[in-house]
Amino acid sequence: MELAHSLLLNEEALAQITEAKRPVFIFEWLRFLDKVLVAANKVDVKEKQKKLVEQLTGLISSAPGPPTRKLLAKNLATLYSIGDTFTVFQTLDKCNDIIKSKDDTPAYLPTKLAAVACVGAFYEKMGRMLGSSFPDTINNMLKALKSAESQGRSEILLSLQKVLNGLGGAAASCHRDIYKNSRSLLTDRSMAVRCAVAKCFLELQNEAVFMWTSELENVATLCFKALEGSNYGVRVAVSKLLGTVMATALMPKQAAVMRQNVKRANLEEVLELMATGFLRGGSGFLKSGGEMLKGGGSVSREVRVGVTQAYVVFVTTLGGQWLERNFATFLSHVLELVGHPRATQTHVEAVYSRRCVSFMLRSTLGGLLGEKAQMAAGKDICLALSKQMRAVGKEIDGGEISRFRALQKAVVNDTSGEIKTGAADVSATQHVMVCALKELGSLVQSLSATASPLIQEPSVGLLETVSSVLLHPSMAARLAAAWCLRCVAVALPYQLTPLLESCAERINNLKSSPEAVSGYSFAMAALLGGAHQCPLGIPQSKGKLVVSIAEDLLRTAAQNSRLSLQRTQAGWLLLGALMTLGSSLVRYHLPKMLLLWRNVFPRSQKEMEAEKARGDSFTWQVTLEGRAGALCAMRSFVAHSPELLTEDVIRRLMSPIECAMTMMSHVPSIIKVHGSHLKASAAMVRLRLYDILALLPPKTYEGSFNTLLRELVAEFTLTDNSANTTTSLLRSLCHYDDSVLMGSWLQETDHKSIEDQLQPNSASGSGALEHDPSSIYLRVPVGVAMPGPLPLGVSVIDASVALFGVVFPHVSFKHRLQMLDHFAECIKQAKGLRQQAVQLNIFTAVLSALKGLAENKSTLGPEEVRKSALALVMGALDNPNPILRCAAGEALGRMAQVVGEVTFIARMAQYSFDKLKSARDVVSRTGHSLALGCLHRYVGGIGSGQHLKTSVSILLALAQDGTSHEVQTWALHSLALIVDSSGPMYRGYVEPTLSLVLTLLLTVPPSHTEVHQCLGRCLGALITTVGPELQGNGATISTIRSSCLVHLCSSHLLLRRAAVACLRQLAQRAPEVCEYAMSVTRTPRKPPTSISTLQRAAWRGFCLECWTVRRTGSFVTTSMTHWVTCCPRLRWTNYLIETGGGGAVVPVDLGKEDEDAEKQDEIDDDIMFTALGEDSNAKPSVAPRWVTRVFAADCLCRIILLCENADKTHFDLAAARSAKAKDPKGDLLVLHLSDLIRMAFMAATDNSNQLRMAGLQALEDIIKKFASVPEPEFPGHVILEQYQANVGAALRPAFSPDTPSDITAKACQVCSTWIGSGVVSDLNDLRRVHNLLVSSLDKLQAGKGSCSQLYSESATTMEKLAVLKAWAEVYVVAMKVKKEAESRPVEEVKGGEEEEEVGADVLPPDSLIMLVQPELPSLSRLWLAVLRDYALLTLPAEFSSQLPPDGGAFYTPETIDSARLHYRACWAQVLHAVALWLNSTGFRAGEDEDEAPAVPTQGPGATSPVAVQSQDELVKERMHLMLGVSIEFLCFPRPEEPIEHVMSCLQALCTLLDSPCARTHIAEDQLLGVELLNVLHRLLLTRDPPAVQLQVIAVVQKTIRAAQEHRALQRSTEGENETSSIPGEGEDTGELLPGKSLVFAAMELLVFILVRHLPQLNTRVNDSPSHLPLRPRPRLPEESTRLVAHTISILAELPSLCSPQGSMTILPTALFLITGVLKETSVKTPDHSAPLPVSAALQAIKTILSSPLTSKETCVQWTGLVRSSLASVLESRPDECHPNMDEVSMLTAITLFLLSGSSEVIGVTVLQQGCMDRYRNALNSPDPWV
Repeated sequence: MELAHSLLLNEEALAQITEAKRPVFIFEWLRFLDKVLVAANKVDVKEKQKKLVEQLTGLISSAPGPPTRKLLAKNLATLYSIGDTFTVFQTLDKCNDIIKSKDDTPAYLPTKLAAVACVGAFYEKMGRMLGSSFPDTINNMLKALKSAESQGRSEILLSLQKVLNGLGGAAASCHRDIYKNSRSLLTDRSMAVRCAVAKCFLELQNEAVFMWTSELENVATLCFKALEGSNYGVRVAVSKLLGTVMATALMPKQAAVMRQNVKRANLEEVLELMATGFLRGGSGFLKSGGEMLKGGGSVSREVRVGVTQAYVVFVTTLGGQWLERNFATFLSHVLELVGHPRATQTHVEAVYSRRCVSFMLRSTLGGLLGEKAQMAAGKDICLALSKQMRAVGKEIDGGEISRFRALQKAVVNDTSGEIKTGAADVSATQHVMVCALKELGSLVQSLSATASPLIQEPSVGLLETVSSVLLHPSMAARLAAAWCLRCVAVALPYQLTPLLESCAERINNLKSSPEAVSGYSFAMAALLGGAHQCPLGIPQSKGKLVVSIAEDLLRTAAQNSRLSLQRTQAGWLLLGALMTLGSSLVRYHLPKMLLLWRNVFPRSQKEMEAEKARGDSFTWQVTLEGRAGALCAMRSFVAHSPELLTEDVIRRLMSPIECAMTMMSHVPSIIKVHGSHLKASAAMVRLRLYDILALLPPKTYEGSFNTLLRELVAEFTLTDNSANTTTSLLRSLCHYDDSVLMGSWLQETDHKSIEDQLQPNSASGSGALEHDPSSIYLRVPVGVAMPGPLPLGVSVIDASVALFGVVFPHVSFKHRLQMLDHFAECIKQAKGLRQQAVQLNIFTAVLSALKGLAENKSTLGPEEVRKSALALVMGALDNPNPILRCAAGEALGRMAQVVGEVTFIARMAQYSFDKLKSARDVVSRTGHSLALGCLHRYVGGIGSGQHLKTSVSILLALAQDGTSHEVQTWALHSLALIVDSSGPMYRGYVEPTLSLVLTLLLTVPPSHTEVHQCLGRCLGALITTVGPELQGNGATISTIRSSCLVHLCSSHLLLRRAAVACLRQLAQRAPEVCEYAMSVTRTPRKPPTSISTLQRAAWRGFCLECWTVRRTGSFVTTSMTHWVTCCPRLRWTNYLIETGGGGAVVPVDLGKEDEDAEKQDEIDDDIMFTALGEDSNAKPSVAPRWVTRVFAADCLCRIILLCENADKTHFDLAAARSAKAKDPKGDLLVLHLSDLIRMAFMAATDNSNQLRMAGLQALEDIIKKFASVPEPEFPGHVILEQYQANVGAALRPAFSPDTPSDITAKACQVCSTWIGSGVVSDLNDLRRVHNLLVSSLDKLQAGKGSCSQLYSESATTMEKLAVLKAWAEVYVVAMKVKKEAESRPVEEVKGGEEEEEVGADVLPPDSLIMLVQPELPSLSRLWLAVLRDYALLTLPAEFSSQLPPDGGAFYTPETIDSARLHYRACWAQVLHAVALWLNSTGFRAGEDEDEAPAVPTQGPGATSPVAVQSQDELVKERMHLMLGVSIEFLCFPRPEEPIEHVMSCLQALCTLLDSPCARTHIAEDQLLGVELLNVLHRLLLTRDPPAVQLQVIAVVQKTIRAAQEHRALQRSTEGENETSSIPGEGEDTGELLPGKSLVFAAMELLVFILVRHLPQLNTRVNDSPSHLPLRPRPRLPEESTRLVAHTISILAELPSLCSPQGSMTILPTALFLITGVLKETSVKTPDHSAPLPVSAALQAIKTILSSPLTSKETCVQWTGLVRSSLASVLESRPDECHPNMDEVSMLTAITLFLLSGSSEVIGVTVLQQGCMDRYRNALNSPDPWV
């Protein structure tokens, strides 16, 4: 491939390579040429031009493939535009001759197409320079058009498009010819040709005025006809044409209007034209009137969907400003569409039309308008709603009463005669209502908190208007209104509680109106369902309110027959909605619920029989609805509170469920008696029953399997169902990747919501709320605007299929066989369409069952079951319906997985091999090739390895079958599956597969999208297989890259998507791809025709992807920081502050290392991707919406973080300025501090809550990172000081009474960070922020009533705890400052940190304490209460009986689970603060009078014992509380707990043990100390940071000191006379018991630390073979030296805690370790100071030798020990292991031994001899210190 990179084609190299590789070589050369021509020197190009032209024109006749001809044409045109244009006419003539040629053989076709492409490229590039040759060319092409086949037609049309583009207005004379000759092709058989005509006309209408004046209606009719029977690509292209032509007709381009006097169309005409397409399709207007009057057949769905897209294009082309001005007109027009009787002939059609209209509104309103304009649009929608409501109300009443009263009156006085007139009207208004409310809901939800002005504005009365629709006579409208209220509540959580209350009040007031009962219960259910999206929740009391209303409704249902149905439905709906609030709330109502459920169903068989005998059809309807409701509430309970499902509860649930199952068998007879209108209610009961059974464990209803399975099988084999209903689950059960075969890849496009209507299975896309009201409270999947349950008939079948899959694995083999045989029989019996339907349902059920088997890890069964299943599946592999073939392949794979026997798999594979070798028809070839792919997919590479070779060879052969693109698609898809599943085993086949992929890429026409998609999948899979080797530059790699880049320029979104996926994998391995991406994003070009938003997202995602991937890879941090600083500067700041560019889009300027980064910033990517025509300034950009701004604020935080890790100059002003002076292009974060603060301030004071949170977070980050940055111009001050006002102002609004708790909590956090950061030096300035905290503390003490209950109790808990945590943090910092200030004078000599130093004059050391002091009495009380609560909440579940029944100080028993999380966030800081406080008051605070009521937070009963509690008991209680909380936490710190919590906890322990009270307490109970040390040892094993280890050592040191003090105290109290009577640990035997002995626990921990930091001490390591002996060891890091030093000094203290015998037990270890450390760490230092561990070790030796440990019994042992220690010190000499041992330290050690040890210990000749030798050597040493 390297040889292809030359300016001229390397013909020798070309001649040498094989025939197959030549096209690739040529393509690579053309790609190189494409890059090089533009950059090359013109002189060079002109020299070689002649030869180049020869080579390129020669290639035209070499039959090039589509991508090659595109590049060839482009290069030729570029060459002429750069070099001389002498020979251009010759070349043109040559091309024209080829086009004229009469040779029609397929072999000659590529040459013709290449010539056509060249002509197009010439005119596009050079346009009018080619002079007057164009009429001949155009006529020539139009002639060829008549006789060409489809590929030729589309290529000619696309070339004509380019010709028109290049010539502009000059070609006016040919415009009509082109129009006349090609308009008939808009209805061509081939879809690709239709697309091409649409693109050609799109170009034509730019200049051809007649298209949007005289011919406008004809163009519209042509477009409608083109949409009939169209595919997705045609719909996109034609709708683009139609929308653009209509927009041009309304607002023509200036130039065209100047030339000819044009009559402009007005908006009404244009909209009217579009509406005909929507309502009447392509039938035209000239048909006889009679047909119209008869209301002929409905519009074909493709036309409606296409026209819908055209509306969107129309509005988008006219732009956001136009929409803003004309929104009211547009809205009323669109709503009229959906209200038109032609659009709503059947219910399903009506739902489809609603979908279309909603799509129009969402795509235009949601995408084009900024937030202000969206608010205005919301007002317009409200007006439209009230107008419609008046229409409904007016039929009944003169309308002089307010509309709400009128409705209410109308509903209550429901006199039968008057309402009839409005019936037709009502049915028409309901669809209008649904569309308007759905859009209003989406609008408010997307605006989120920024919508509050819209909601609050009285003139709009949004909530009133929407609530009035709750009384609409139609159920669909009521449900839509309820949904809209749910959207409001989710967007503005503070509305949730008031809305619930008002609905509850109205239900009670309007009990007697059926509509009111139904409407308001819908609204309440919807609001309860939305509560989970409001993080702050709702008050517990609201749950009780709902239960009482629901009970009341159910109780009174029987009183009034006119209301019984509505009341029953409403009652159960509310209970079902209540269940979604989760177990903590439901727990309290469960007993009542179980009782209600039991009472709905008959208790016994006898009751059931009696029931059957009496009752009429109405009571049966109410009964069935009631039971369906009860089952639905059960399902909701089981789904949302799984933790409450104990065995007992399941048992009690089963009795009503079993009744329901028995009842099912009686229902058919009831329907026979009472009429078939009960069928729907009965189906509803079945649906609910299947739903709940699918959620319960199948073991619980094993007894009823037989009856149940009979029902299920009858359900989906359509036994009692005359309609051919099919399930909608097949898609989801087939593998997601197979979507390309089933055509459901549309799910990934923007048009999904309307394209669903065109899918083949029944009722697809016809989901609507009225099909199942219970879905109004269920959770909605991400990205769905409104739940759309499918029609009841489909839902029941879906539920039965799902349940079948759950039950099947638990059924006996005998029954499995019966069912499978029955399925085969059913399929045989049915005929025609019904057979298809039955087969689809059965296959979905079988797939569902196989999936269930695989998940349960159970097998399919014995041979006969397998045979039956196989026969069923194999039969469908040859089915003409592709969806069934897909399902069959999937089932085969699943079966292989479940059976899991090699022989079985081999048999299946062999069967498909044979079939593929013999079969010639498309159907069986596609089916069996997929079967192979699925076998590999489910059995994996290892299981199917032996078939790999055969499979691959067969599929490669099939993929080359150019006659059928369907076969190619399926074969390539299967190949991709095999590559994916085989992994490394596929290595041997990579080459042939790759060359096949490349060949196909270069030959398959671009119109076969599916083939290209599968090629992309294969490439992606191959990249994964080849893996890391891609970093190389081998031939394979460059081919992969080139093929991806072919894809990226393709005009199809999905191909670009596939290519991006491949490139993303490559980007991890190859930098050039990233560069390619950057260059593409940089060139603002017109996007290929497709959906611009997705495409933008894909590009942007891709660039971000590349950027992040490279950053993690070898990408140098410098360029990263450059990115961080140069790109965001303009962009992020604009985004947050001014109105930057684009809608909710993310800027793309990433990784630009080049000069134009600054300029590039200005080009907004929105303009870059959606520029229409030439004029990009015509469309003003939309101000960024809140989502974008939140994203920008998050990016800000991320950038700060990245800078912190990258380069410290980002946080050093002086360094940054000097760096900037050296390199003006470079840029550093600290220089933009004012921008950062400004942005954080803007965000924190915005009216969007999410943005406020993000802003406060950013502010906190900024304070933390920049607090210590000094201001170079004013020494002693920090850079942040000048921004005090901003910080104060940003925080103040967060403390206003109506702010949500989570924001206040965050603001408290920022306050404490700010106060504690030490930035502010003036007390008065600090006061501002401090007062905010004081006010919130006052609010907290005022009690619960202060916060009007809008949110749940746990939100209040969160807020209170955040305030206390903030105070705790401030107090901790204050005490630290005070402590430092007290120890300052001593340090002054050393010169402490300069900043503190100067600060000292300004800020008196205790000023912070002065701020906290006045609040301390109340704070300490509250802090202790928090710790008590926390201690209770951390008890394990089995002690839950000990929790106080009415909650703690800050939480209520209902919210206990959520409260735990809030406590977990703040306890550590509070613990530390309490420890400091107890230490500073010496635990004496209990004596103050004001402390007396401190403890009675537990309730009034606790006051009396307080007085009795003695000082000691109080101390003891507090000690136990503190230690308990700490030890509990340290025992098992959760991995997600931040390390700061561990530190706080350890510091708190340290502080506690500073106080003598605490020390005596811990020493008195030795087991406490042992436990503490054991826990700390465990902590050391799990947590690494040195800071933690140091803190642990400090705690150990204090624990040991406590024990020593205690011992000394005991001694002194015993009196001096018998010292020995108090033995230490180890008594007389010298044994230390693990678990009891403090010394043992301490030894364990200390030894661990020493060995961890000096592994050489461990003799076992030295003996182990893996140990590398004798290499000089690195010096210990500074933290380690401190640790080792502390450890040694503690070690030396331990013997003093032991009895003489005990000390003999530990001394050997202690002395061994001490001398070891001495040897290991005594290293020469330049300044001759002893390292810390050395001095500690020397000190330790002295301590041990001088301690009075020797008693008579142990004297001998002691002497021996000391002697051997001295000997080991003497032995240590500098050797290769310790090359620079410090002799001074060693000599000092020896001297110490001699001085401290008594003479009889040391007086041994050997030792004395050794000492003398050492001293002698030392005196001769060259080192003067020695």
